[in-house]
Amino acid sequence: CDEVWQLAEVSLEEVESAAVHIRELEAAGFAITSRGTAGVPTAFVAEWQQGDGGPKIGFLPEYDALPGLGNAAVPRQEPPAGGQTSGHGCGHNLLGAALTGAAIAVKRVMEAEAIAGTLRVYGSAAEETEGAKLYMAREGLFDDLDACFHWHPAPIAAVINVRMAATNAMKIEFFGRSAHAGLEPWKGRSALDAMELAAHGLNLMREHVEPTARLHYVYESAGQAPNVVPDYARMWLMVRDIDRPRVVATTDWVKQLAEGVALATQTQAKVNIYVGKYDLLPNTPLAERMQALLKHVGVPVWNDEEQTFARACQKQMGLPEKGLSTTIMPLLNEPSLGGSSDVADVSWITPTMGIALPTLPLDVALHTWPVTACAGMSIGLKGALAATKVLALAALDVLTDDALRAAVRADFAERTNGFTFVSALPPEQKQPYGLPEWLNSDGSTEAISAMEHLPD
Repeated sequence: CDEVWQLAEVSLEEVESAAVHIRELEAAGFAITSRGTAGVPTAFVAEWQQGDGGPKIGFLPEYDALPGLGNAAVPRQEPPAGGQTSGHGCGHNLLGAALTGAAIAVKRVMEAEAIAGTLRVYGSAAEETEGAKLYMAREGLFDDLDACFHWHPAPIAAVINVRMAATNAMKIEFFGRSAHAGLEPWKGRSALDAMELAAHGLNLMREHVEPTARLHYVYESAGQAPNVVPDYARMWLMVRDIDRPRVVATTDWVKQLAEGVALATQTQAKVNIYVGKYDLLPNTPLAERMQALLKHVGVPVWNDEEQTFARACQKQMGLPEKGLSTTIMPLLNEPSLGGSSDVADVSWITPTMGIALPTLPLDVALHTWPVTACAGMSIGLKGALAATKVLALAALDVLTDDALRAAVRADFAERTNGFTFVSALPPEQKQPYGLPEWLNSDGSTEAISAMEHLPD
């Protein structure tokens, strides 16, 4: 937890953070079967097997940080001693450590009890941006699993028995013709005009999409100087809804809008859909078993210092000073949430379930500085350790309980009846859109390999 917290590497650049997980898994006896997995340089797969046959269980650790959320482990907004500007404002240092830790714990029990089966750890890089799990899913790396587990830091303790939104992320580019905006503007064709017209059209669309839909965008490029007609403009747009068919329908409408805008402004439009995610699919038997295990393990016992730390964070954020949660929520009845995760693609391939445990104060939102602060001290560590226990127990139950495994599979089969998973990633896109130029598959593999052999 602490080592990855200090590294705080952002999505697609988590070379050293991935190496930390690889180092610990290899030390525990796992074989690294893939590096730079599925075209994502900082992704990996580790595996351990015992006996002939047996169930196969997957774990989904993440380890990317967020830009602009660097913070010391103090209850106020303060840069860390090293001046790191990025930080684990979603707690992925905790998330990753608990899942890798759970896999190692399960292996030890399997060895002691002579339990047959396979454990597979998927180093899930870049969840905050383009999601390595999407690329792994497209290559069929989850197809043979009996179950897969995840968890997430949160202000509450709960089983993640929810539906999350399906998503498309896209770049819409407009290409025009430059000209002197004062002397001869009629000779130009403004790409910025096209983008502004597209934005207007998107805002008009909002009246006519279903209440579950979300369209949100930013301008990434909008010209260089006001006295030059912009010949290039780019918008970053996300479309979300409760399922893939609705997202695809809205995306098709966006494509038509871009084509119409290009005609109206005598420009050219290009729509690049570079991320496509499914909605998260729950599994009732897994959810019910994990609810029981969560109650068995319980919420961490917080000391006075930790509660004081949490209340100080809440005070700084202008929130009620409630401290840290001490209760477990009842099992959720699959509500639909507006957020998205690349775990969703996995959930349509194999039975998948996760939990949330408190690692941050009540009412504090993810992607904020208190999350980074708590993830770097005992509050985050206690939550991660509790998560490790629940995840390990759940995996062992699936490995050893034939009736549970059959119920889990039956629920999955019923929910996916008539469905065939097809990745929403463009077939021609072999690697993430935002992959840094300095980091390609070959280069990162070499870098991760070198990192493994650095002294602790």
